[in-house]
Amino acid sequence: MVYTPIPTVVPVSPFDAAADSQTLRAAMKGFGTNEEEIINILTTRSNAQRQQIKSKYEAEFDRDLVDDLKSELGGKFEDVIIGLMTPLVEYLCQHLHNAMAGMGTDEDTLTEILCTKSNEEMHTIVKAYENKYGRPLAEQMCSETSGHYRRLLTLIVTGVRDAAGTVDPGRAKEAAAELYAAGEAKLGTDEEVFNRIMAHSSFDQLNLVFEEYKQLSGQTIEQAIKHEMDDELHDAMMALVECVQSPAAYFANRLYKAMDGMGTDDTTLIRIVVSRSEIDLGTIKDEFERIYNRTLSSAITSETSGDYKRALIALLGGV
Repeated sequence: MVYTPIPTVVPVSPFDAAADSQTLRAAMKGFGTNEEEIINILTTRSNAQRQQIKSKYEAEFDRDLVDDLKSELGGKFEDVIIGLMTPLVEYLCQHLHNAMAGMGTDEDTLTEILCTKSNEEMHTIVKAYENKYGRPLAEQMCSETSGHYRRLLTLIVTGVRDAAGTVDPGRAKEAAAELYAAGEAKLGTDEEVFNRIMAHSSFDQLNLVFEEYKQLSGQTIEQAIKHEMDDELHDAMMALVECVQSPAAYFANRLYKAMDGMGTDDTTLIRIVVSRSEIDLGTIKDEFERIYNRTLSSAITSETSGDYKRALIALLGGV
């Protein structure tokens, strides 16, 4: 099945960065702030267009648009808007950094960002991370994680995965047999074999490997991972499998978990809606409804409020 990513935010045309920067300045001048204008403009422009607006704003008013937005907005609404104003790679680097800062490590965030990327995307993130924080991502990650989970993430971050589209049906058969021998066919699990195959093969190749695995063992790869692994390694392997089969289903599940039960994981909710809006948020929306039998909009509406809610709903395409 070919994955069709449908974005909810696309470049607006015609586009006038100067007019947008004027409107934004007017929305923040004087008493009170016109949040509606800010939402209307920033949720309907692409990130590249927002960067142009930022440049025009600075040239026109000799002020920093992000600083002005920060001084006018607050709370979760501010987090959405500032997220939108941040170039995507830099935004993901910030979330990786935050996941490893302070006491404890947010493994779920590391898994979500690192296990869902192609090799090309990974290279860009690694380069941007070191530029921004002056420390290699792999090095920091090694000090924050451990065991086979650390080994898997290190392989992914060092960019050993074959280029997108690389497939070799013969090799897929061999890999499936290796996975079977390393897991279900023996007592205990050889995690190194799982790590090597899951981190080196392209997503297209892994798709073939999983099909071959089912032919060979009569079980899905998910069933095998469930039996053979636990904790962070289990979650990372499952994330890889879901992203190979349907990235939208993976992110739909992440969104559901972020809103399920008491309280809302706003950081995850905002990150996914903001970071996927120009990639496949439309597809994620469809998957969410298919899996959970309710619209993503209705779930977000019941978990959020005010301008925060309005901004997220606008990013979903307003429905």
